[in-house]
Amino acid sequence: MTATDPRSIVDAAPMSRFQWGIVATMIGLNALDGFDVLSISFASPGIAAAWGIDRAALGFVLSMELIGMAIGSLVLGGVADRIGRRATILGCLTVMAGGMLGASTAGDVTALSLWRVLTGLGIGGMLAATNAAVAEAANSRRRALCVVLMAAGYPVGSVIGGSISAVLLARYDWQAVFVFGGIVTLCFIPLVLWRAPESIAFLMHRRPPGALERINVMLARMGHPAVDALPAPEPKAAKVPLVELFSPAFVRLTGLLTLAYLTHIMTFYFILKWIPKIVVDMGFPAPLAAGVLVWASIGGASGSLVLGLLTARVRLIGLTIGAMLLSTVLVIAFGRAWSDLAALSLIAACAGFATNAAVVGLYALIAQSFPTGVRATATGFVIGIGRGGSALAPALAGLLFAAGYGLSTVAILMALGSAIAAGALFVLGRQATAT
Repeated sequence: MTATDPRSIVDAAPMSRFQWGIVATMIGLNALDGFDVLSISFASPGIAAAWGIDRAALGFVLSMELIGMAIGSLVLGGVADRIGRRATILGCLTVMAGGMLGASTAGDVTALSLWRVLTGLGIGGMLAATNAAVAEAANSRRRALCVVLMAAGYPVGSVIGGSISAVLLARYDWQAVFVFGGIVTLCFIPLVLWRAPESIAFLMHRRPPGALERINVMLARMGHPAVDALPAPEPKAAKVPLVELFSPAFVRLTGLLTLAYLTHIMTFYFILKWIPKIVVDMGFPAPLAAGVLVWASIGGASGSLVLGLLTARVRLIGLTIGAMLLSTVLVIAFGRAWSDLAALSLIAACAGFATNAAVVGLYALIAQSFPTGVRATATGFVIGIGRGGSALAPALAGLLFAAGYGLSTVAILMALGSAIAAGALFVLGRQATAT
């Protein structure tokens, strides 16, 4: 036995089946997030019809879990760096399940909004923890690919959940969507207990009691020999992690990634949150409207996978910028007056391809840009600020619609977010090249 740094062993060795199993679990958790976030979109036509609320009010309801996600990402990202990725994920699953089941009992806009904020709180913490957990389960060669695959679970969850929602909505009222989501969320708790141990990188960083024994158990499951001692711990940071993000070493990186995520995610959520209601307003029934959102999610899953495959050959930041520019064009195209459902589904799929590819590119950039000690905190901060700002997107679109602006004008305005994000990453890339 040797005193080799276990993180170096994990980074240098090929990925084991055990590591791929952790990645697969995180993909499943992100798929769950994808459905839980969009469950309100699938249910929104039924909610609007049952309660008689207008587009402006519906826009605020659609924004509620994004506010919760912002709080969850900001608060629970730091918690994941203190108590661990696994414990944070389990706590977030419990909160999410409560929020989903509670939403099914809501009798008015206020109650539904509060339950959606609670659901978003759990989702926000989950995103920060799973992003860090995947980055730390992977080796150095496959890290970007694994983060991209994890992020690809989001649209996959939307596809599966949306397909099931379309069936549920054809037979039951909108509440069935939330009941289904709550039950599935609860089912993930035993899966995480079984397949998602705490990461070696976190145990090395925090050194809890029994850290060496737990690390050796995981090394054995990966097919590596045990180590007899751990390297000396890293010096304790003089500042708390959140303050560290604004130190000279990270402030520019934090600022540009936050701006890019904030502006692009507004474009992303305009498409995903408003598709069902827009399609229903075009004269199509709610189950078909859910089907168009499923096609957008299929496009999103495809965009994630294509970007993931290209990361081995093309620089990640360049890929992400390209996806954002394509997103700008396609969201504007989505705003045209489409009378044919097949054409509408196709343009929604293409827009989903580009918008989601850019989102997963951002997740990978965040994961590879920050060290272990602040990774979950950085992820939580960037996602939290981004989601907090993006909560304005569905509400802003609703207000624009209510003010009399047509779909084409609203789509052009909302597409500008992706263009601004591309500019922020371009500046970041030039800075990295210069240094």
